Amino acid sequence: MVPIIGQFDISEFAKVTKLFLERYGRIVRLGGLIGRPDLLFVYDADEIERIYRREGPTPFRPSMPCLVKYKSEVRKDFFGELPGVVGVHGDQWRRFRSKVQRPILQPQTVKKYVAPIEMVTEDFIKYMENARDENGDLPHEFDNDIHRWSLECIGRVALDTRLGCLSSELTSDSEPQRIIDAAKFALRNVAVLELKAPYWRYVPTPLWTKYVNNMNFFVELCSKYINEALERLKTKKVTSENDLSLLERVLRSEGDPKIATVMALDLILVGIDTISMAVCSILYQAATRLKQQEKMAEEIRRVLPDPSKPLCYSDLDKLHYTKAFVREVFRMYSTVIGNGRTLQDDDVICGYHIPKGVQVVFPTIVTGNMSQFVSNPEEFKPERWLESDGRLHPFASLPYGFGARICLGRRFADLEIQILLAKLIRRYRLEYHHEPLDYAVTFMYAPDGPLRLRMIER
Repeated sequence: MVPIIGQFDISEFAKVTKLFLERYGRIVRLGGLIGRPDLLFVYDADEIERIYRREGPTPFRPSMPCLVKYKSEVRKDFFGELPGVVGVHGDQWRRFRSKVQRPILQPQTVKKYVAPIEMVTEDFIKYMENARDENGDLPHEFDNDIHRWSLECIGRVALDTRLGCLSSELTSDSEPQRIIDAAKFALRNVAVLELKAPYWRYVPTPLWTKYVNNMNFFVELCSKYINEALERLKTKKVTSENDLSLLERVLRSEGDPKIATVMALDLILVGIDTISMAVCSILYQAATRLKQQEKMAEEIRRVLPDPSKPLCYSDLDKLHYTKAFVREVFRMYSTVIGNGRTLQDDDVICGYHIPKGVQVVFPTIVTGNMSQFVSNPEEFKPERWLESDGRLHPFASLPYGFGARICLGRRFADLEIQILLAKLIRRYRLEYHHEPLDYAVTFMYAPDGPLRLRMIER
């Protein structure tokens, strides 16, 4: 990973993980990383399942050392004993997660956001309609527009507000544009901060300084909107918990606006790029796999015969093939290239004694495409998620992780993706008429290049 003299490039990291398997086998130790512990790559879904299932109530998930440094050192004054769930471990993590887990993961909480996210998505589709050229092609920077939709959705969920990111005329100094720029910088440079030599740990490099400034901006932003929500809550008439939004539930149950601020910050930081890049990948695959796209469209038309009727959660629940299409994209082109754990006890993995403290990596981008665990893995086949025949190891592809540290925002991520597909594919056929795109790693794994999709009315 060292520039010039190193043989690997960060953008090729997904290919590197596959190369390790081909060259060295199902368990690979990567040592000599500057300023970091050795990594142990495990390409065995049975071992991955065993490690996940035997972990205790506070699994150690190594991630985002730059965010850990920011929370625990740079802004210890703000976070203190409430550092959130991202980059945090042990009892601190467990205590904070227990405060926010129930409202975030309750199905009835998620159901309340169908209409708000549908409104955001309607605005996004109108934006897309107006952004097309004379051929119906979307602009070169359409992936940035998907970021704007994602930000608007997360702002609506985590901050109870419309941020204004989908406005067609944003000035460079407007708050929505500053949010877009800050989100893009923070997440696109995390890969550089985390995978290249971490000089920023010892001296404040220009990139690290800008990262800190960006993070400070996000903390101020979350604090501002949460204080506004707190003021509204004081005068709001509440007859039952169903009257409360996610943010209001957390504010009411915990009474500490800082808990809500840190929760919102974690949802925004982890959600923006993850959902955006996943959607880039899903829409690209839909546009280049027209047969499967038509199957989705048929299902959506059958479940939603009237396109003007508002969506409801029970309708989305019936989109079985559409959900299977998304799962198949995640299997073949996993947005998150891997997950991992730091071992809390000595273990035996693939016949080797592994001491505690080693960081174990589960490269789902590879295991989801291995014939030992998935039948005909090179075939794009959404039906495999709906049929019982054929090999499909449940731990080969885990886009949201597993167990106690499974992604907190996964229900909202699924909801946003399903609503976008239901609204967009119902009304438009997506096509792609340019050079095929390769996939590369920025912070996530996604199509690399202009996402010039063509939107054609059905």
